[in-house]
Amino acid sequence: MFENAYAVEAAAAVHHRLIPIRSTECLEFIDLTEKIEEMVDESGVKNGLVNIQTLHTTTAIIINESEPLLIEDMKAMLESLAPRDAGYRHDDFQIRTVNLEPDEPENGHSHCKALFLRASETINILEGKLLLGRWQRIFLIELDRPRARSVSVMIMGQ
Repeated sequence: MFENAYAVEAAAAVHHRLIPIRSTECLEFIDLTEKIEEMVDESGVKNGLVNIQTLHTTTAIIINESEPLLIEDMKAMLESLAPRDAGYRHDDFQIRTVNLEPDEPENGHSHCKALFLRASETINILEGKLLLGRWQRIFLIELDRPRARSVSVMIMGQ
């Protein structure tokens, strides 16, 4: 009935890790694919799912092609959607009173870019391997400024 159908007989295993990342620039595309593949391999999960989630409101997780000209096109598109110099109420510290930190940066543009992207992606694991298409790669996109970031990876399956 279904191609490659598998019977579920045992309880699923769950593995979690955080990936620490240090970004170096705004609109940096950081390829996580090999790290996620290593984590899936180390987990021993043969069939299941992996969820990759950013823990920040000014980063995103996407699946796309790692082709340099395409990445430049995607950066330009994101910048056109929410230009850094557009002027955001979030950046007006004279009127903003919520979630302010000491030395708060002006980063309304990065939050607005994130509106068009995802905070997580879920990928199938089949026979111990990520089920990605030929050109698909997993990226964390830094939408703000260089700094320490964390990505949560949850691997579930048998």
